Amino acid sequence: MEPIITVREITFFGVKWYIPEFSITQRKTIVALNVGGALIPLFISIYILIFVIPKLELNPLITYIKILIALIVVALTVHAIATPIKGLGIATPALLPPFITALISLLLYQFYIPSNPFIISYISGSLGTLIGADLMNLNKISKLGASFVSIGGAGTFDGVYLTGLIAIFLTLLLV
Repeated sequence: MEPIITVREITFFGVKWYIPEFSITQRKTIVALNVGGALIPLFISIYILIFVIPKLELNPLITYIKILIALIVVALTVHAIATPIKGLGIATPALLPPFITALISLLLYQFYIPSNPFIISYISGSLGTLIGADLMNLNKISKLGASFVSIGGAGTFDGVYLTGLIAIFLTLLLV
């Protein structure tokens, strides 16, 4: 519960009067699911997991295990660096999640049986950022004082989607 000040406008014989009104209510936060920043990366990742990996990988099970390990590392790292900002939301440094994703993908792709590092990068980068920054911080949303928060970023293709793409690019440069 917190005090909220609103202004009511009253017009009387062509003159506008602004009357402040004080009330104590519970602030509500609208939580939205961003299509470009959450749903599209999620659907692309699911498509890759279900259709691409079984057709292209020598040993799909090993690839799934590598993706899971990379996903956990990225999610925990992003969660550790994600900063709740009062009135705004959850913020992370722009290039740190893709860099961490590219590094862990490169460490894992040659281990045991080679796997496609770009698949590991995209899925662990986009889903790891979504889980680490947004989903693992859902309990902090009410304390931020923001009236609107978006899972998957505020922009059309925000940090989650771009992390996956930049991680692929960094992996390509480092391979």
